[in-house]
Amino acid sequence: METRILGRTGLRVSVMGVGAGGPSRLGARDDNLTRQESVALLLRALDGGVNFIDTAEAYGTEELVGAAIAQRDRSQLVISSKKRIGKELITPSQLRAGLHESLRRLRTDCIDVYHLHGLRNQEYDYYLNEIVPAMQNLQREGKIRFIGVTEHWNADLQHTMLQRALADGVWDVIMVGFNLLNQNARQTVLQPAIESNIGVLIMFAIRLALSKPARLRETLRQLVDSGELDAGEIDPDNPLAFLTENGATTIPDAAYRFCRDEPGTHVILSGTGNPRHLEANLRTFARGPLPAEDTARLQRIFRRVHSVTGQ
Repeated sequence: METRILGRTGLRVSVMGVGAGGPSRLGARDDNLTRQESVALLLRALDGGVNFIDTAEAYGTEELVGAAIAQRDRSQLVISSKKRIGKELITPSQLRAGLHESLRRLRTDCIDVYHLHGLRNQEYDYYLNEIVPAMQNLQREGKIRFIGVTEHWNADLQHTMLQRALADGVWDVIMVGFNLLNQNARQTVLQPAIESNIGVLIMFAIRLALSKPARLRETLRQLVDSGELDAGEIDPDNPLAFLTENGATTIPDAAYRFCRDEPGTHVILSGTGNPRHLEANLRTFARGPLPAEDTARLQRIFRRVHSVTGQ
């Protein structure tokens, strides 16, 4: 498993990260795995070279992660979790209480990267001025190593909040939505992150449009109708077939590798609740880059897309 340095944090992280949220939540939701099976799935990922796990207060999977990492060398793992942001603004005391509960569920005394979860642009000033200082206090107490922020991409397709966050310089790590269908974070988020040496976690590398052929065809038809895609550049009946013709095992295989090799990315999050799916993902991340002509073609085809996330 390839590893990278997560920006200015200095943490060495696997390029594939296990995402404990999403539709599956380690199999605890859609795949109906038992607790023991979910923990075993996560242990297999760790044994396969993954050392980065992303969870959150809102996912309900911190206890599963805690049960797994208790069986491995904690010093070799990088754990990311997040404080839920709801409709009401949270207070510093709520942040602290939430962190302590996360620490308890994770069975650890420190979270390596602790994020504000799904921060919206209209809330940004409050959280920057009132909650970031509380996060920094928790850093000084040794309960958080680095602070991060994740966007609410479905509500902020232009990455407005993250652009502000990158300009402020207080965040060590960001989580951004990016995939081969919608690459508009390249210039507005990834390039500034490179310049500031900020750690970048990629979410939405795979969603329904890149894992379900019918959804992909529907999404591409919508993009043609909106003028974001040229109909002549794709085969409507077998879109993106050139990827598998040129060596990708599946469209998801190509999609993960496309994100992995995008400059500025560090960890590509991959959620699963199925052992066979996990093994396929481990094989994908061990493969080489896409052919250069395929990468260039994807960049050209989707150069104007801005209205979809791949959901």
